Amino acid sequence: MTQTNTFEPGLLSVFRLLAGLRLGLLVLAVASRSIWLGAGNAQLVSAKYGDYFAIFDLVEATLLVIYLWWPAGQRRLGRWFLPVGLLLACIGPMVGHYLALTRLSPDDLIEMRALLGAWQLIPILFVPLILIAWQYSFRWVIYYCLATAGFDLALKVMALGWGSPFLLAPTGAVVTRTIAYLIVGYMVIRLMTFQRQQRHALAQANRQLTHYATTLEQLTISRERNRLARELHDTLAHTLSASAVQLEAIKVSVETGSAQTQSIVDQALQTTRSGLSETRRALQSLRASPLEDLGLALAVRHLAEMQTTRAGAELIWQSPAVLRDVPPAVEQSIYRVAQEALENMVRHAAACHVSVRL
Repeated sequence: MTQTNTFEPGLLSVFRLLAGLRLGLLVLAVASRSIWLGAGNAQLVSAKYGDYFAIFDLVEATLLVIYLWWPAGQRRLGRWFLPVGLLLACIGPMVGHYLALTRLSPDDLIEMRALLGAWQLIPILFVPLILIAWQYSFRWVIYYCLATAGFDLALKVMALGWGSPFLLAPTGAVVTRTIAYLIVGYMVIRLMTFQRQQRHALAQANRQLTHYATTLEQLTISRERNRLARELHDTLAHTLSASAVQLEAIKVSVETGSAQTQSIVDQALQTTRSGLSETRRALQSLRASPLEDLGLALAVRHLAEMQTTRAGAELIWQSPAVLRDVPPAVEQSIYRVAQEALENMVRHAAACHVSVRL
């Protein structure tokens, strides 16, 4: 059976609802029958088997409801939870009818055949048919129809006898029921196949929409970063460059001055150059990410090579030949983490050897 650990949406809820509805109807039938028998009809033929038949049906329906609402059942049985429930829903009613037939005497058969005919099982066995067609393939609908027909006929032969004149009508009802079940099951399978295709197409469209939204967000961020980089380059970088040139001129003009003045100018010039270098590096980072051009592995390696060259350290690079695909947001996070770690190394570690493993 093509089973999965997850069932079709709403299937178990419908199964529980129908099982509870059947139990409620049986309780109502038993209560109504008790009132009817209390009115003086206990000597009728139908009363001879009624208690036995009704109590068995009530017990098996109650057990089915308890099983379906068993809190740990689905977790423990997994994919077998539904098949076991379907088996209980099929076997119980058929065995109940068999037991009811065995309680009849030959004189009662003609009078009671309308009540005990195979037609009574049609609505009861129809529920498992719909659930099987809902969850599984048409092959299992065929197995279900043939198995219920064979089991039902075997029980009726055991109860009525192989040569019984009353066996022909139930046999015809079982054959008719089986053909009708196959037709209905095929129709449900086609509808469920179409619904699954629509659901799959919708999920695919949602994934594509999410991807498009992420791409659009990254494009918007990239454009904004480029805009900020241009503005900073046109303002702050030019200002620092001009300040550096002016400090160079001041240094030349005060070369004959005091040593303290030269020290102050040198310090200001060093600070300006450092700020200019950091500004240029920040502007480069604000521009389009190397991830878009190089990919994650090459972008991180290029970043590590630049930072180790800047720190005067030796790079030890370790990375697999092929990395598994990850979402763009994850790639961006990995790149930013590597960038921050390498920046901290340059500023604070004073390292001679830097090992980067991706």
